[in-house]
Amino acid sequence: MKIFLDTANVDEIRKAADLGLIDGVTTNPSLIAKEGKNFKERIQEICAIVPGDISAETIATDWEGMVREGRELATWAPNVVVKAPCTPDGLRACKILSDQGINVNVTLVFSTTQGLLASKNGAYFISPFVGRLDDIGLDGMELVRDLVEVIENYGFRTQVLAASIRTPNHVIAAAKAGAHIATMPASVFNTLYKHPLTDIGMTRFLADWKTLPNYEEAIFPKRA
Repeated sequence: MKIFLDTANVDEIRKAADLGLIDGVTTNPSLIAKEGKNFKERIQEICAIVPGDISAETIATDWEGMVREGRELATWAPNVVVKAPCTPDGLRACKILSDQGINVNVTLVFSTTQGLLASKNGAYFISPFVGRLDDIGLDGMELVRDLVEVIENYGFRTQVLAASIRTPNHVIAAAKAGAHIATMPASVFNTLYKHPLTDIGMTRFLADWKTLPNYEEAIFPKRA
C-alpha cells in the first residue's frame, strides 16, 4: 500500500520524505488556505520534493470550469493529479480530462455507486472519506473494501485512495481492506513508526552496552 501525506505544509512533507516512505501528497483548498501561500508556487514546491503523485484540487463547481482549471493544473508539474468532486459536473470533467491523458482524483466519495461511476469515467484515483463516514455511524472501511472489490471485478485502472484517515488503526484497516493508497496527516504518519516498547528496548540495549570496558571504542576505535 502506498502512503500519501495529506498536507500542504512543506516542512512536514520534507521530514516525512527524508524517511523514504512517502509515495505522494494530497492537498485540498482547506489545506492550501491554511498555509497562506500562493497556490501554484506551493504545489510546484511540493512536486519538487516528492516525485510521486501530488493532488491539486479544482475550485470551479461547473464541469467547464473544472476542465479549464484541470488543464491548467496539469501544466504545473508532470506529477500533478487533478482533483475533482464526485458530482455530476465532476464526473463529466473527469471523463473529459481522463480522455485527454490527465490523471484525475475523484474526491468526496461516500458510496460504492459513486466510486463505480468515477471508475467508469476513467478516474485515476477515487477517494472514499473513511473518517467522515465513521462520524455519522457508518463503517468507512466497508466502503473501501467494496470499492476494491468492484475495481478488481472489472479491471478498472482506478486506484482506491483511502482518505480522511484519523488514526493508525485506520491505516491498518485500509491496508487489510486492500486500499491501494492511504493518505493521512503528518500527525498520524508520525505515529506509525513509534512504539513505547521500541523506545524501552533501545534504552536498555544502550545501557547494557555501556557496561563494556572502553565501550566507546569497542566497534569504532578512535583514530590516532
